[in-house]
Amino acid sequence: MQGSYISRRSFIGIAGMSALAVAGFGLAGCSGSNGGSAESGSAASGKKALSGTITAVGSTALQPLCEAAAEQFMQENPGVQITVQGGGSGQGVTQIAQGAVQIGNSDVFAESKLKDSSDISKIADNKVCIVGMAPIVNADVTIDDIKLEDLKKIFTGEIANWSEVGGADAPITVINRASGSGTRATFEDVVLAGTKVPDSFKPQEQDSSGTAAKMVASTPGAISYVAFSYFDSSFKALKVDGVEPDAQNVEDNSWKIWSYEHMYTAASPDEATKAFLEYMMGEEVQGGLVEQQGYIPMSGMKVEKDASGKVSNK
Repeated sequence: MQGSYISRRSFIGIAGMSALAVAGFGLAGCSGSNGGSAESGSAASGKKALSGTITAVGSTALQPLCEAAAEQFMQENPGVQITVQGGGSGQGVTQIAQGAVQIGNSDVFAESKLKDSSDISKIADNKVCIVGMAPIVNADVTIDDIKLEDLKKIFTGEIANWSEVGGADAPITVINRASGSGTRATFEDVVLAGTKVPDSFKPQEQDSSGTAAKMVASTPGAISYVAFSYFDSSFKALKVDGVEPDAQNVEDNSWKIWSYEHMYTAASPDEATKAFLEYMMGEEVQGGLVEQQGYIPMSGMKVEKDASGKVSNK
């Protein structure tokens, strides 16, 4: 693979262009189909090859898709180097508004993080897909379905034992996301619905969706919440009020814990960033990676949500 990015998984080095240059000299003067192989697609078509550096920071819910798309994009555009980092939606929105990065990834609208309208005017919103989020529990938890009201009581500390919601007599360990997390904001908007968490209730917090998922998988009686893109067999996702956490139920808002995945850029992004955003909205990503990675294409939604959280039919 050509290209590189730094992610929560790995750093992939960029192959040097010297090898291609040597191959080009070796093939100089050759004719036929082999002669064309020395040229990149951009050069052969007369297009200027893309080059530049892109840093995307923010939502860990969007991170798996952004990483996968970046890897494919760099294979096709070896002159572009993309770094993908987490840190939470708040950090993504703040850093793009400050001009510190090229892309700020966020599960929430920038308006919820930036109060200064002049900051909002500096950036452009690019909604690239939908992400569903769900409560997850350790595999030893015996319930599969939970009432929304009971879920709220667990995350406000009112319910502290699984026996109170139909499970075994075992303590509940709540694992929250950090305060800047867009996943947490989305979850709390629906589940807590404005209910204040008592100051005396202090569950542990994790900075990333991946870490929260690992903690739930390894901690008896644990509960947290993650994006559908983090679902695996090491823990169990709960139904809420009998509704299954899946894409079909998100599309018509039967499952209410969901959000857009935003990739905020400068109002006038540089050429490489603009090309990457166009790639994110193209068929390779929207028709392939989005669903493969556990997200929902924009085209599948039967409803839409505004910055205030109001949902309406399309």
